[in-house]
Amino acid sequence: MRTSVVFTFIGEDKPGLIETISEVVASHEGNWLDSRMSQLAGKFAGIIQVGVDDIQVADLTAALKALESTALSVLIEESDTESAGEPTKILQLHLLGLDRPGIVHEVSQALASQAINVAEMSTNVTTAAMTGELLFNAEASIEVPQSVDLDLLEEQLARIGNELAVDIDLILNHE
Repeated sequence: MRTSVVFTFIGEDKPGLIETISEVVASHEGNWLDSRMSQLAGKFAGIIQVGVDDIQVADLTAALKALESTALSVLIEESDTESAGEPTKILQLHLLGLDRPGIVHEVSQALASQAINVAEMSTNVTTAAMTGELLFNAEASIEVPQSVDLDLLEEQLARIGNELAVDIDLILNHE
């Protein structure tokens, strides 16, 4: 049998970091399945899912933990790939507006109140070309339960957008 192992890491950004991690995975016959990694403020962080034979899980986990001696912080979990619950629709959420504290909190609170799961999210702050003001941009893939009224969700997000002076758009994935 195979098990999915999901681990996160963070450490000083330096050449060879991914090679070091991939060597550990490969030496335990792990299959690199999915990952998200990024450089932020001089640190390099990521989350990685690997598939590995059950008999290799303990050794892979120990080897990944041993990377902490190289100044990496590592957190490891075995993944339960079984999903239960109501069927969902996948939507893309796009948000853009003047940067200010609380934007992510307000939007995520509205989503959580309707049992909407954020599957993936990326945010950044950029400078507006004409004014030089800071703009907050967020892109998210959200899992919306079939029972959620999309018109009401859009109204709720429009209300939040008006209060925060940001544009929020929802787009249904057609997969």
